[in-house]
Amino acid sequence: MAVAKQIILGADLEGQPVGQSLRLANRHGLIAGATGTGKTVTLQRLIESFSDAGVAVFAADVKGDLCGVGAQGNPQGKIAERIASMPWLNHVPRAYPVSLWDINGESGHPLRTTLSEMGPLLLGSLLELSDSQQAALYAAFKVADREGLLLLDLKDLKALLGHLKDHPEVLGEDGALFTKTSGQALLRRLSSLEQQGAEALFGEPALQLEDILQPDPNGQGRVHLLDASRLVHEAPKVYATFLLWLLAELFEQLPERGDADKPVLALFFDEAHLLFADTPRALQERLEQVVRLIRSKGVGVYFVTQSPSDLPDDVLAQLGLRIQHGLRAFTAKEQKSLRAVAEGFRPNPAFDTLSVLTELGIGEALVSTMEEKGTPGMVRRVSIAPPQSRVGPLTEAERSTLIKQSPLAGRYDKPIDRESAYELLTARAAAAEVEQEAQAPAKTTGKNKSVKQDESLVDMATDMLGGFASQAMKTAVRQAANQFGRQLVRGLLGSLLGSKKR
Repeated sequence: MAVAKQIILGADLEGQPVGQSLRLANRHGLIAGATGTGKTVTLQRLIESFSDAGVAVFAADVKGDLCGVGAQGNPQGKIAERIASMPWLNHVPRAYPVSLWDINGESGHPLRTTLSEMGPLLLGSLLELSDSQQAALYAAFKVADREGLLLLDLKDLKALLGHLKDHPEVLGEDGALFTKTSGQALLRRLSSLEQQGAEALFGEPALQLEDILQPDPNGQGRVHLLDASRLVHEAPKVYATFLLWLLAELFEQLPERGDADKPVLALFFDEAHLLFADTPRALQERLEQVVRLIRSKGVGVYFVTQSPSDLPDDVLAQLGLRIQHGLRAFTAKEQKSLRAVAEGFRPNPAFDTLSVLTELGIGEALVSTMEEKGTPGMVRRVSIAPPQSRVGPLTEAERSTLIKQSPLAGRYDKPIDRESAYELLTARAAAAEVEQEAQAPAKTTGKNKSVKQDESLVDMATDMLGGFASQAMKTAVRQAANQFGRQLVRGLLGSLLGSKKR
């Protein structure tokens, strides 16, 4: 398949095609606009263009209708009219190669990572820890690294925290960072995380980045869609943390590519405001750094949100492609935000950017692309080209068929629970109990000897009494001593068995 030199977005007021140079597509981008203005269709159009150019795509399907990219389109009505108005478009209805993912494994391949891969910084953000709790988590991860304890899933971390509470001496010089109070707080946070359904995110087999980057046999880039229709509402922090982890993993694992004809991967982050909402400053600085540097790894990051103000200024300054759908301004605050959006574009003398922002119809947008020399292009009013795939969701039967026919079918479906921190710490505890039980007979023997000594003393005392003590009294005293000895043995064994049950 020939590689397109541009990603065609649509047509300007003169009917001429408007596109972004594929060579500059790793300079990131933004798709913004009010609800119902056509962001999803624009997103679908971009995904198709990247796939046609042989670029892999990973995107979050927040509303559940982006998955239509996996089915052939059937243009009718206004969509057909727009296609007819762009004779140069070469529109051919067809489906695209799609892999469906779901953290819960219900509507796609299970999507997992491990706690060790996520690391304490991202995990701390997910758990919304205080500074002292974050320090305790760092100390726990440090012990895990030092003692070779793999942290794969939540039960591994819970076992480690329990171990550190019972054996604080293993913390060494970090003992001051981990207290029983902080350990209890971390366990409570983990329980809360489990209630949100986040347990399914952690474990093995973990997502392998090469599976995302692998092209389709026909040369197209494969489209990977994460079903986030429930996740983004029920556990938005889990959704945001996973995407941040994915971005960080790509940055750490991919080699430097320098200047290239096209990216290797395009990431689309819908509901992008969740990536930055209530994010610790240290993590936000790290995220801004990754966004700035990851383009040299051949990754283009595209944020989808309602307003550009949802993103930090340092991130906005790095976006080469801006697609702004219509905005509504009813309050003074909204009007101020509207002016800020308009001023963010390079002016076009043909129209007033501020006025057009409120006039844009569905499927229209103000577009600023990056010129070949790396400067922002003049803003243009663009009619977005319709996608070639279906505008709308897949049926359950279609989704099921895609999952079964996926080249990744069976690779991630069954969880693997190999030896990790939980198993190792459980084995250590069991070994300690066995050792304790092995010492019990020696203690019991000592008690029996003591009882026999008591019996001898009784005999001596009885002999001294002579004719004053009868043989019956001697027997009674001996029986009492023997009964006392048996009670001691039962008490000792009972405590051992009880500790074993616990």
